[in-house]
Amino acid sequence: MNALDFCKGMEIELTAWKAKLYDVMRKIERLSTGEKGKMLMNIQDLNIALTEMEDKIESLKTECPSDWSPQKKKIDDAHVDMRSKYEETMAYIGKASPVSIPG
Repeated sequence: MNALDFCKGMEIELTAWKAKLYDVMRKIERLSTGEKGKMLMNIQDLNIALTEMEDKIESLKTECPSDWSPQKKKIDDAHVDMRSKYEETMAYIGKASPVSIPG
C-alpha cells in the first residue's frame, strides 16, 4: 500500500469515528444534568478526542509522510483509547436512559 492510499484510508476511518463521536455527544446532550455530571470525565475525553481527530484529518488532507513508522504506534494507541471511551460512554448512556435515545 502506498503512502497516499494509506493516508486517504486513515482519513476516511477517522472521519467515520468523528461522526460516531458526534452522535454520542448528541445523545449525551439529551441526558439529565445529573447524568451528564456522572460522565464528565468521559465527556471531556471525547471532546479531546474529537479535537485531536479533526487536527489529524486536516493534517492527512494536506500532508502525507512517506514513512508512518514513528506515528503508527501513537495512532494505534489513540484508536484503542477512543474506541474504549466510546463503548464505555455508550454503555453508560444505555443505563442512564430508561428508554432508547434515538440516534
